[in-house]
Amino acid sequence: MLLCFAVGKCAVSPTGDRLYIIISYWLRNKLLTLARDGTLLATYTDPALVSLSGLHVTPAGQVLVCGWWSNTVLQVGWEGKSKLANLATQEDGVRYPESVCYSSTTSSIIVGQEWSDNILVFRVE
Repeated sequence: MLLCFAVGKCAVSPTGDRLYIIISYWLRNKLLTLARDGTLLATYTDPALVSLSGLHVTPAGQVLVCGWWSNTVLQVGWEGKSKLANLATQEDGVRYPESVCYSSTTSSIIVGQEWSDNILVFRVE
C-alpha cells in the first residue's frame, strides 16, 4: 500500500525562528512546528480540526489554522502545542474553509471557502 504524505501549507513566524507546516494525509493531519534548523519542536492535532487546509501567521505571531472537513478556524499557540481559541465554526457560516489570513489594516480574519463565492470576514478586537 502506498502512503502519501504531503506538505499542505507552510508559514514562517514574524521573527523567522519558527516554521509551521501542515502535513496532510486524507483525514489525518498534523501541524508541525520546526525550528529554523529543521528541529521538530511540536506536533499538534485536534479532533475539532479535521483535514487541515489553511494556515496563516499574523504579524504578532498568532497561528491561525483551518479545518476543511470540520468547518473550523482555530488559533493555536505560537509554540504549536495548544489550541487558544475557536475563532469560527459552521455556526458562523464557515463551510469548507481553504484559506485564512489576518488583516491588521481592518482588524479582520478573512476566510476563503471552497465551493463558495463568499469570503467571510470576521472583525476581531
